[in-house]
Amino acid sequence: MRLACDLHIHSCLSPCGDALMTPNNIVGMAFIKQLDAIAVCDHNCARNLPAIKEVADMMNVVLLPGMELTTREEAHMLCYFRTVEECVAFGEKVYAHLPPIPNREKFFGRQQVMNAQDEEIAVEDRLLISALDLGFEECERLIHEAGGLCVPAHINRGSNGVLNALGFLPANARYDALEISKKVIMPPVDLGHHRLLESSDAHYLENMLEPVFFVEADARSADALFDAIAGYST
Repeated sequence: MRLACDLHIHSCLSPCGDALMTPNNIVGMAFIKQLDAIAVCDHNCARNLPAIKEVADMMNVVLLPGMELTTREEAHMLCYFRTVEECVAFGEKVYAHLPPIPNREKFFGRQQVMNAQDEEIAVEDRLLISALDLGFEECERLIHEAGGLCVPAHINRGSNGVLNALGFLPANARYDALEISKKVIMPPVDLGHHRLLESSDAHYLENMLEPVFFVEADARSADALFDAIAGYST
């Protein structure tokens, strides 16, 4: 089965995410754009996933639960899990490695936790875009130990792509796929046989992908999508 996907979207929980990136708006836009599957990957936190999953189930959009970690080196790393419960539990472990730097809403943006009715039920006070006290290879190890998939984010884009943050792709870590940005020229790096994912990294609704990136999966489900990505592991 060919699934149209956008596997890197931010909600209003991320301080850089627009206030309109609510559970219903994100899933509704995915439905309008005829996407089969999405992954909402907020910075170092998964607290909006339960509400997004509830809405996604109602609108028949597959949600692959995820997060975007910021390693000690300031490199961004996506992680995906089979269930929201697994991802939220991993998020709680990650939170213990987030420095207690308070968020400055006027500068970074509000970090909203929402329910399935798009009502704010909490505000995250700790700045979620801070770097964890975990290195790149430590993050990879913890993700796999928790049963997740490890996908370095937008590896060829910006200071937070691993090729710019570190200058190379660490050989001692195991990746289930690599996310690349088509907006930036790819440097001459050997990516081996890794699966390449293309996502929007959307912080605004209008930036979410059209049906342009597809994953072949055995079924239209989070499990099947997870297995499809895992099937390309090194």
